[in-house]
Amino acid sequence: MKFRFTLGKKMYFFVTAVVLFATIGVALLSYFINASKMEQFYKRITLDSAKNYATLTDVEYLKKLKTVVLSKEYQELRDLAEESDDEKAVIDYLDEKGLLTQYETEREKLRTYVDNVSDIKYLYIVVWGDHENIYNMYLLDSDDVPVYETGYYEEREKEFLHLNAYDEMEPTISNGSWGWLCSAYAPVYDNEGELICTVGCDLDMEDVMKGRIDFLVSITVTTVILIIFILAGAVIFVHRTVISPLNKLTEGMKRFVPEEGLTYEEAGVIKADLRSNDEIRDIYEETKSMQIRIIDHINSITQIRKEKEMVEDVVKSKEQEIGMISQKAYRDSHTGVGNKAAYLEKTKELDELIKYGTAEFAVVVMDINMLKKVNDTYGHIAGDEYIKGCCQILCETFKHSPVYRIGGDEFVAVPAESDYRERLSKIEEINKKFAETEKDESRDPWLRFSASVGIADYTPDDPDFETVFHRADQMMYENKQAHKKGR
Repeated sequence: MKFRFTLGKKMYFFVTAVVLFATIGVALLSYFINASKMEQFYKRITLDSAKNYATLTDVEYLKKLKTVVLSKEYQELRDLAEESDDEKAVIDYLDEKGLLTQYETEREKLRTYVDNVSDIKYLYIVVWGDHENIYNMYLLDSDDVPVYETGYYEEREKEFLHLNAYDEMEPTISNGSWGWLCSAYAPVYDNEGELICTVGCDLDMEDVMKGRIDFLVSITVTTVILIIFILAGAVIFVHRTVISPLNKLTEGMKRFVPEEGLTYEEAGVIKADLRSNDEIRDIYEETKSMQIRIIDHINSITQIRKEKEMVEDVVKSKEQEIGMISQKAYRDSHTGVGNKAAYLEKTKELDELIKYGTAEFAVVVMDINMLKKVNDTYGHIAGDEYIKGCCQILCETFKHSPVYRIGGDEFVAVPAESDYRERLSKIEEINKKFAETEKDESRDPWLRFSASVGIADYTPDDPDFETVFHRADQMMYENKQAHKKGR
């Protein structure tokens, strides 16, 4: 049986979908708004911290330090110090250049800023390359790292690849090997507007992200609880106000069996205890009134119907007589197919369809071969059998279609249903049947049936049925001439 999706199921499904969609939608919206606001807050704090410290730097000192650190001599010395894990040579070199004392001052300033601003995890000064460079060079770091870390090149994070240091960089929140961090960068320019370096600030986001997860868990649990309570209330409400009254109404309608001579109670006129005063109550009242009217109507016409039965029997008998006369008037007495009068009625019907632009048909014309020879040689009784046999082959081939005898040896079929769809294959089939019976020497000569067949399809350019018929007749004639030449 086909699955029946009842109104009750539809209502429960709809209520469930609405509650789930609304509750989950509000929860997700709340979560994402909260997360977005939180991200914007920490990005702003991180960027403000980077910009603030950029104003506290000694630009001239950083400019000198950058020049020294970028030198080939320093980089070679730094590489050796890193390999040996001994920073003394680098310290001595910076002291020789007169940069060491200020170096320690700048590092202490970084540490002090980190200690006084909560949540800052890393504060550092880097030198960015151009937009084609994928490495940054560290100048100073708030962490207690060896001095030879100054001048160390590190590959940029993927989100900052191919960025120009002069461009404003949007703060980012990422989870990498350093944990959850919110990172922002602020450029440091000298008095001539030349970019010297960039202050980088990383805010520790571990607790923030953990808080976000906790918030997601709490809002999920709250949402599930709300869904359960809201859905339960909605289902109970729908059941009491809609589903239960409709079920009562349906059961009452199923019990109604109107028959002659029954009282309202015996016929099962609907009775339902509906307390609501709404549209369902209106349907109940109208249904009850309709059932009462049906019983009254049945009982009122019972006597009249009985009195009419005799008259109707007489009329029916006359109609059957008229039908038999009409059937005989449209049927060929010899073959049993439609006669010329029936054929003319069919042409009128198809002409009407052509007139209104809804016509779609084909015409098959069949003319019996060698009928005169059979009549002259074997007599008219054999000729009649020959005609019936040819007609039978046409009827068997186009068994879903009307067939008409329009002349002594000429027949017409109007393919219908599957015969119309398979009309070309049907033509091949009937030609094959006639060819086989004609060549079958085991048959009596008047049972070796042969006929020529032509077919034509209606096209929108055809003004009437007769035009289509003439094309089919012409094709039949050509086939008949070919048959005579082939004999």
